[in-house]
Amino acid sequence: MFRSYKLSYVLFSIAVLLALSDAKYEPNWESLDSRPLPDWYDKAKIGIFIHWGVFSVPSLTSEWFWFDWFYPDHNPKLHSEIINYMSTNYKPHFTYQDFAKDFTAEFFNATEWTEIIEKSGAKYVVLTTKHHEGFALWPSKYCYSWNSVDVGPHRDIVGELANSIRNSKQKIHFGLYHSLYEWYNPLYVADRSGKFSTQFFVNNKLYPEMVELVETYRPEVFWSDGEAEAPSSYWKSEEFLSWLYNDSPVSDVVVVNDRWGTDTACKHGGFYSCADRYSPGSLQQHKWENAMTIDKNTWGYSRLSNLEDYLTTQELIDTVVQTVAFGGNILINIGPSKDGKITPIFQERLIDLGKWLNVNGEAIYGTEPWKICQNDTTTQTVWYTTKKGSTDIYAIMLRWPKDGLLHLSCPSIHLDKIYLLELRDIRVPWQVSEGVITLKLPQKSMVDLNWGWAIKIRNGFK
Repeated sequence: MFRSYKLSYVLFSIAVLLALSDAKYEPNWESLDSRPLPDWYDKAKIGIFIHWGVFSVPSLTSEWFWFDWFYPDHNPKLHSEIINYMSTNYKPHFTYQDFAKDFTAEFFNATEWTEIIEKSGAKYVVLTTKHHEGFALWPSKYCYSWNSVDVGPHRDIVGELANSIRNSKQKIHFGLYHSLYEWYNPLYVADRSGKFSTQFFVNNKLYPEMVELVETYRPEVFWSDGEAEAPSSYWKSEEFLSWLYNDSPVSDVVVVNDRWGTDTACKHGGFYSCADRYSPGSLQQHKWENAMTIDKNTWGYSRLSNLEDYLTTQELIDTVVQTVAFGGNILINIGPSKDGKITPIFQERLIDLGKWLNVNGEAIYGTEPWKICQNDTTTQTVWYTTKKGSTDIYAIMLRWPKDGLLHLSCPSIHLDKIYLLELRDIRVPWQVSEGVITLKLPQKSMVDLNWGWAIKIRNGFK
């Protein structure tokens, strides 16, 4: 019996070594970073981020409610507000875990969410499967009694949305956000207390949980977060990504960000997210993403937010255009309420964006930065994009000039045809003076949209 077991173990070890030797991407950053970014991601440009979890129940401050409640030094003002709120509205000894039963999701309708995302013009969506609180939105074997099937909605949120997105009328890529750390998981607390000299949490919880997520739901984006307390070696990030790129069911299509350890932000990963609301303000060498929020103060739903706390449609489209002109993708976050509704203000912003993209999407989807100029040097509210192999450019004008004359310094004088994408049949006349091209725009009353206009310039440069 012992010899049989020993022989089996040897054969298994040999098989593992052979598999590793044949691996296309080794578990080290040099090899992992050599993997080309799947083409679909750069073409997509626009995604929707959805932050939803138990934090949506109190919805008082942010998705960090639990942390701010128990760590007064993190944000003393918020801590004081939370203490007052809890003592006024809840009985003594009420715990954060007690909020889970009120995470009801009774109005969550995956089809309704999908229709809103379709109307937004987004080409991918990223759902929080588990935030730093550790609550899983799927029936994870590794989150027993702290997941959306065992408590609260009693529904597989991830599975319902995945199925709906994949059955949508439009091609939308399905992605998942996943937090590496969990503030109060005993295994993680033990590892942290030992200065991460052990990996009880990673080996018994984190790593198998990530594999479970990928094998069950096959995400095309794996958006990692919560890495900031330990290096990637502790999280076994290189080992996981090697498996993800080589042997997972999404090995050919999946994209990942750069939040895999204290040593990885803006250094390693398929695309760089670097920091929340990342906006470098210049052309970057590596593909990047601006993960930002419509509610300027929080990622999760907040009952305290007022109208001025939300981006206007104009501000949202400004951000989209500037991000794409510098070569980034944009991931636009919304926070549903605890009952599963996407509130009207989020719906309005997303639908407005979709209306704009329906007219001007040619200047956004599948484009790349115009290397010569990204932001016009004369008219700062004009941004440029182009398409690979084309001599045409798109000048995206975010403010209509009062006199109807648009002055551009970046394009050359070798022009052929100029028109607004919204008014394709009307040529825009132009003239040149001292290197500045002046376009005489049509009457503004002829256009329907008010947040920006893409102008196609044929043969705009040599």
